Amino acid sequence: MINWGYVILLFVLGVITYKRKSLDLFGSIIMIIMGVTIIFSAGVNWLILIVLFLIMSLIATKFSKSYKKELGEYEGTRTAKNVISNGVVAFLMAAFGGYYVPFVGGFIGSIATATADTLASEIGVLQQPRLITTLKKVPAGTDGAISILGTAVGIIGAGIIGFASWILGIMPEPLTAIKIAVISGTVGCFMDSILGATLERKDLLTNEHVNLLATITGAIVGIICVL
Repeated sequence: MINWGYVILLFVLGVITYKRKSLDLFGSIIMIIMGVTIIFSAGVNWLILIVLFLIMSLIATKFSKSYKKELGEYEGTRTAKNVISNGVVAFLMAAFGGYYVPFVGGFIGSIATATADTLASEIGVLQQPRLITTLKKVPAGTDGAISILGTAVGIIGAGIIGFASWILGIMPEPLTAIKIAVISGTVGCFMDSILGATLERKDLLTNEHVNLLATITGAIVGIICVL
């Protein structure tokens, strides 16, 4: 039975993210629609895992806000495109996870990827990065740039998602949950960097396209880990 209190809380969360200018109006609406669908199709615990990703992302963004403003990299309010590119794969995995068990791994993998990539990009700017394809030093915020700090924070973030998925009962085995999240999150995050260094820098893909392809990669790896 659905506890409608969770649906109300989701609407409250949407209002808060809009009022705090973390998301624009359309982005907040899309987030609420996705969230309500996940509650009815997969359950509240699946939605909580996505909310955990959102909370960690907001904390990381706030932490690096002043520094990214100095670099001219601060994006400000995020839009529906950001919500869709980072969340649509997890949304689909959750919506059909009850019909195909490996989609549980895909769900965890996609969220782990989005978490790892967001934390790596937000915190990684605090350290001199290198371009993933050449390992040459590049300015912070360069598409496809990676750093030891960003990579480490991203892996930790993915691990947190894995641990939380076990606590929430989404994946019954803790080591399996963490393994899926760390492996898929790391692979997906590096895929994001590779696409950023090659196709995005040539304006063949947008940042949203790269994020979407990265989360697809993370979901595929997560599914493979379950099979």
